[in-house]
Amino acid sequence: MKSPCTSPITWIASLLLSLSLWGCASAPHSDAVRPSQLFHDELFKPAAVAPDPATIFALSPAMEEYLAFDIARHSRNKGARQGLLDALYNKSLLQLEYDDSLTRDAAQAFAERRGNCLSLVIMTGAFAKRLGVPVRYQSVYVEEIWSRSSDMYFLSGHVNLSLGRRMADAGFTSVGNEMMTVDFLPPERGKMHYTREISEEAVMALFMNNRAAESLRDGLVDEAYWWARGAIQVDPKQLLAYNTLAVIYRRKGMAVLAEPALKHVLAEEPANAQAISNLVLVMGDLGRYQEAQAYSQRLAALQPYPPYKYFNLGVEAMKAGDFAKARELFGKEIERSAYFHEFHFWSAMASFGLGDLKAARQQMALALENSTTVKDRERYSAKLDLLKLQRKPFQ
Repeated sequence: MKSPCTSPITWIASLLLSLSLWGCASAPHSDAVRPSQLFHDELFKPAAVAPDPATIFALSPAMEEYLAFDIARHSRNKGARQGLLDALYNKSLLQLEYDDSLTRDAAQAFAERRGNCLSLVIMTGAFAKRLGVPVRYQSVYVEEIWSRSSDMYFLSGHVNLSLGRRMADAGFTSVGNEMMTVDFLPPERGKMHYTREISEEAVMALFMNNRAAESLRDGLVDEAYWWARGAIQVDPKQLLAYNTLAVIYRRKGMAVLAEPALKHVLAEEPANAQAISNLVLVMGDLGRYQEAQAYSQRLAALQPYPPYKYFNLGVEAMKAGDFAKARELFGKEIERSAYFHEFHFWSAMASFGLGDLKAARQQMALALENSTTVKDRERYSAKLDLLKLQRKPFQ
């Protein structure tokens, strides 16, 4: 699954709330433009607070205090690595909660006791660096999960980190010589373990790209621009940030500026489906319909069954009252994206429409289990409670 192109008005933003990186390590090709040529600061209001990569891993005073007392206490008997993990992820202490509604920096994740996988990786890495514990960041190849907000579709990937051992902790026999991988997804969702190491600069760029996409989601186009620009400056090899920049230009009504950003991506990755999908739309905006058609055919060859294809058909079937067909179509989406809560929610509704309360409860429970924000968990929990009380379908 890559970026969808489900209708002429759909626009795709590469929002990476749990992160993904694909093919961003190659050297620039001769026909790729310099990143600075793609920026147009004059079109956007100055940022109230300029994005600063230095703040992403910065420890707050509260973190410094936690480091000096709680983490130090746990480290005395187990070494810095295990002491850090015990102090951070023992449920009786910080009680951290997974939440992908916002990508938080280290200080925010600590203060709010929640974050997505990137936020938790950053917070853990920030503490580890201060302790002198070796850190390695990794992009994890897991099943692609798409979500959407209004007319934008978002692709989620995943990162984790591995922690080494300090030389000073060599006396702790319980601490091995190997790197210890720390992952913030349940085993069944993180079961694919194909990884590649990424730099701290890449992590910072991914954080800033997330913030850009989240700003777009919230309608803050000018703010999104400065985040995307910062992501590219921090790590020019992060091609997903160029795609986000193109989305921003189109939202600004400047499709002509979106084109070179997307073609920069294709100069590096000719089969990048997100860039091709967006170019279909940009060419349409510019009235270059033959080129739009050519890109559309190219996309169809790469992606014959785009994300949300069966879901959208399922929603149409629900509207028509064909609950059996709707459940079948939602099931097809679940077959290729088993852990996305929205598909399970709609499958529950289709089952309810069929009078199959057992299946409705099962699917709603899966929606709750796989939800990734506090708001969604509360919504699904309330609906599951109602289903448990229900004895027959509503008339």
